[in-house]
Amino acid sequence: MSVTSQAVVARDSESESAYASEKSAEAFRTIGEAAAELGLKTHVLRFWETKFDNLRPMKRADGRRFYRPDDMELLRKLQNLLHVQGLTIRGAIMQLDGAMEGDDGNQPGAAAEVDENGADEMMVPVEAGASVRELQDAVRDAVERGDFQASNVKEPSMARDRLESLLSDLTNLKSRLDAVRTAA
Repeated sequence: MSVTSQAVVARDSESESAYASEKSAEAFRTIGEAAAELGLKTHVLRFWETKFDNLRPMKRADGRRFYRPDDMELLRKLQNLLHVQGLTIRGAIMQLDGAMEGDDGNQPGAAAEVDENGADEMMVPVEAGASVRELQDAVRDAVERGDFQASNVKEPSMARDRLESLLSDLTNLKSRLDAVRTAA
């Protein structure tokens, strides 16, 4: 891409962002306007559409997306859950579906939730400012509570889902620990 075309892309992105912020809250937004307003890339919004069933922007015949005010509200919630609170996709889905009753979504820390089948899910704190010590303590507490015991799972399919969820949480923790170690 030439310097001239880079400048045009940057100018277009800035003007789209400014235009989106001038729109009323009730106005529909294109994917570019929605992404600019949220400070995200358009591919992130398209990815979220594949993961969150309730995120369904209107699409024109030519495939262009238009985000309604309700869609924008959902996108803001997703951004908060995923980027601010650090939940996994699955954790955000559970939060949106109300599976984490009694949790207003603003409380950091480890919490075990028991579903209707008796299997508990471990939520590990992923607050942006959580220290390595807090993360280690949360994992230790989860082990002490028995969150990792196979006896808590009644069906093999639930065990697989639980292991996948735990693997995702642990991978997320490892990434955060690695980032803290490199920053130190």
